[in-house]
Amino acid sequence: MKFLIASDLHGSASACRALMDAFEREKADKLLLLGDILYHGPRNNLPNAYDTKEALNILNAYFEHILCVRGNCDAEVDQCVLRFPILAEYAVVCADGLTLYMQHGHREAVAPRPGEIVLRGHTHIPAKSLVSSVMHLNPGSVAIPKGGSAASYMVYEDCIFTWKTLEGAAFDEYRALPGQAL
Repeated sequence: MKFLIASDLHGSASACRALMDAFEREKADKLLLLGDILYHGPRNNLPNAYDTKEALNILNAYFEHILCVRGNCDAEVDQCVLRFPILAEYAVVCADGLTLYMQHGHREAVAPRPGEIVLRGHTHIPAKSLVSSVMHLNPGSVAIPKGGSAASYMVYEDCIFTWKTLEGAAFDEYRALPGQAL
């Protein structure tokens, strides 16, 4: 199973187009979205090509491939226009002997066990960190990157997480070991 993992689209139609181009280029099976889909939020500047109607049309065309969790900028009204569920605080995905917890990251939504992996967005900065034997991975932001980072996403395949720029250039990697506490 191959996943493309992304976060913090914030209603940017151009970022959504580029993300779906990456989804096709990567030949991913599923798109895991870690929240903040349509609204830009009160602390963010408007992203490039901010067009929530166009962004939702782009994403809705791929609804059967998308698994999404709620971010701090997502609301019930967004669910009325999106064809895939977005209101869960977290989701659990099992692949290749790994347990992956999806959450946005603005608050702790799950209590994973040692050796499990948390996928989280929110900070807009690509990152990996080990906290109490749990690996936390952040793909960064597709639309509003922060901390000097580029617009980015992650690809998961065969227990390897690879960070890539929106153009597809790999810049970091994490290799997970199924069933082994970190």
